[in-house]
Amino acid sequence: MKTDHIFYRIFKDLPQTFFELWSESPEQTNHYRFDSVELKQTAFRIDGVFLPNNPDRPIYFTEVQFQKDPSIYLRLFSEIFTYLRENQPDLRWRATIIFKSRSIEPNARQRESVQPLLDSDLVRCIYLNELEVSDTTPLGIKIIQLIVVKKKQFLERAKELIEQVQQQFTEESARLQLLNLLETIVVAKLPQMSRQELEDMFGVDDLKKTRFAQELIAEGKIEGKIEGITEGKLQTVPRLVAKGFSVEEIADILQLDVEQVRPTIIDLN
Repeated sequence: MKTDHIFYRIFKDLPQTFFELWSESPEQTNHYRFDSVELKQTAFRIDGVFLPNNPDRPIYFTEVQFQKDPSIYLRLFSEIFTYLRENQPDLRWRATIIFKSRSIEPNARQRESVQPLLDSDLVRCIYLNELEVSDTTPLGIKIIQLIVVKKKQFLERAKELIEQVQQQFTEESARLQLLNLLETIVVAKLPQMSRQELEDMFGVDDLKKTRFAQELIAEGKIEGKIEGITEGKLQTVPRLVAKGFSVEEIADILQLDVEQVRPTIIDLN
C-alpha cells in the first residue's frame, strides 16, 4: 500500500484530522492550507506541510513511516531546518512523525542525537496501531486507523465507515471524495476483491461513480486512441471480467454493443 499517497489525500480531504491527532481543535484548519514544499538547495520535497495563513502561527511538518529507517529523524529534521534557513529562520514550527507501529521507530542509540527535540513540545510521534477508536472518534482518525487494522477486522470496519460516510454526507461531491479515499484503501488492502464484493460494500450507484470505475472507463478511452476506439476499449474487457462485471455491464461501461463485447469474453473462456 502506498501510504504516503493515502495520507496526503486524507490530510488534503480531511485536514482537521491532522489537528485532531495533535489533540487540537479541528477549527485550526481555518488558519492553514495543506501542501508540499520544495527545498531548493537540495531538490528534495517535503510532501506533508500545513502552511499557516498568519506567520505568527507555527508551520506543521508531517512524515509518515511504515518501514524501518534508522535515519528518519535525522532526515526529517535536516529538511525542516533547511526549509527554515531558506525561508524564515524565526518561523515557529512543529513536526509529526506517524509510525505504523512503535516497533519500526529508530532505537534509543539511533535517536540519541535528536532525543532533546523528541522530548520537546515541538515534536509528536504517533503510532497508528495504538490509536484507540470508539463511536465518538472523529471520522478522519477512523479512516487513518483503518490502514493498520488486521484483515480479519478490516472488512467490518471498512463497511462501517462507508455507511457512516453515506449517511453523514448527503452532498454528492463530498460523499464521493471520501468514498474514493476509502475505496483506495480497500483495493490496496484487499487487491483480489471482486466487483461484486466492492458493489456490496459501496452500493451500485456509488461504486459506478468512484475513481475505480472511472479509471477503467478512461483506460478504455486511452487505449482506444492508440489502437482504434473499439479495439482499445476491448483491451479493457479482461480486467472488467476479472472484477465480475457482466457482458451487459461491460458494454454499458465501454459504450459498446453487447455483440461487440461478447466474442472477447468467449475467447477468455
